[in-house]
Amino acid sequence: MNRSLQTRAMHTLGRDLRQPTPLRRFFWGVALAAGTVLAGSTAAPAQSLPTATRAGDLQFGAGFAQGSSDYNQNLSYNRMTLKGEAIYAAFDFNSHFGFEADFHQTRPSEDSTAYQRIYEIGPRLHWNYGRFIPYGKFLVGRGVFNYPGNIANLAYNTTSYGGGVDYNLTSILNLRADYEYQNWLGFPLGTLHPGVVTIGVAYHFRQSRLNESSKR
Repeated sequence: MNRSLQTRAMHTLGRDLRQPTPLRRFFWGVALAAGTVLAGSTAAPAQSLPTATRAGDLQFGAGFAQGSSDYNQNLSYNRMTLKGEAIYAAFDFNSHFGFEADFHQTRPSEDSTAYQRIYEIGPRLHWNYGRFIPYGKFLVGRGVFNYPGNIANLAYNTTSYGGGVDYNLTSILNLRADYEYQNWLGFPLGTLHPGVVTIGVAYHFRQSRLNESSKR
């Protein structure tokens, strides 16, 4: 990911966290949940953890999102092209199971007034192959759809499934390639089904660093 893309995504995150928006509540809720789980896991005796687990693996990331949506306002095209930003956090309890929280905001290139914004959280399964960590996920959440021309701004319940791979670029940085298929429930004229690809970079807190922080 180039530096200008990282800067834009991080600027979007910082701007939204300074405002009393749903994203701010969502982000800090994820951080609080991760901290609570981390405190519980580090409070247990170290010898009680199986040697094969990697408890307390945490990452926070941001990136560029692109995809398509089957929303069709005037039947002049079958799918809209979407572009935007993504923010994500993942906390792994052990070597296979964890949870993930995602935020996407994408806009169709066909109409600059419309956007799709989604907040999600749910379990994920992952596997470790050296530097590569493939994973699958199932998320539930809430989506906000701003209709073309600003004619309405409505929220819908959502479910999503997908997966991808995290790559340990360095001891503190992960690269991500992710695909997510979203279902917007109760959308007019049928369920909305956006498909979104995310390319991102995350700051990775390894287990050793989390343990060191908890001892301070």
